[in-house]
Amino acid sequence: MYKTTEITSAEIASDNPVHQRLLFPYVEAAAMVSGHVLEIGCGWGRGLELLTKAADHYTGIDKNTELISALGKAYPDATFMAANIPPLRGLADNTFDYIVTFQVIEHIENDDLFIKEAHRVLKPGGKLLLTTVNKTYSLTRNPWHVREYYADDLKLLITKYFPTIEARGIHGNEKVMTYYEQNKESVKKLTRFDIFNLQYRLPRRLLQVPYDLMNRLNRNRLLQADGLAAEINYTDYIVSSDPAGSLDFFYIATK
Repeated sequence: MYKTTEITSAEIASDNPVHQRLLFPYVEAAAMVSGHVLEIGCGWGRGLELLTKAADHYTGIDKNTELISALGKAYPDATFMAANIPPLRGLADNTFDYIVTFQVIEHIENDDLFIKEAHRVLKPGGKLLLTTVNKTYSLTRNPWHVREYYADDLKLLITKYFPTIEARGIHGNEKVMTYYEQNKESVKKLTRFDIFNLQYRLPRRLLQVPYDLMNRLNRNRLLQADGLAAEINYTDYIVSSDPAGSLDFFYIATK
């Protein structure tokens, strides 16, 4: 019931390129984090196996109460909280060594408070690991997103509270970028019927269901075209020193 194109399943074949793209930063994070780790927006637990092994203690927050309940049963040694954030109610100042929040901030109305609260609950010297999509590479409006960012916009927001930031990106190899170009052409074919540019004019909530249906149709078409979607692995993604030229941003901020 949670396998929408926005959540992205690890089990649906046509979701594979996006799933692998979202899994990649968890692999990177697992090599960095230690101590007390907080994940804001843990979802169905894509990175839990990696993060719980790397952390001394893991705390996960998500607004979906059913998912949180299921994860609590699957990972009894971890702590899970169901909450709409920000703020991070119930979490004390200077508590965590690391915060991981991947592909979450684009869904947050008050992004300034989101970063401020992350700073508050981190220990001095603690690190925020954050990813989000690069607006430059978005192929159409995603009505599930409140906003998307350019590289400098996101850096400016984070450095309002964090004095130090490593601005990195997540990009793909030739295989990934071939798929991206195929996706780009396929989306153009679908959106050419939007002659009144309704995707940008209508309220985003009215567009969420049709967007999901068209996105699923598009992903299925791409999978059936040449099978490339099924071949992509998280190892086909890389950390880039050029965030503006990357598919996603991967920023590491230190308190």
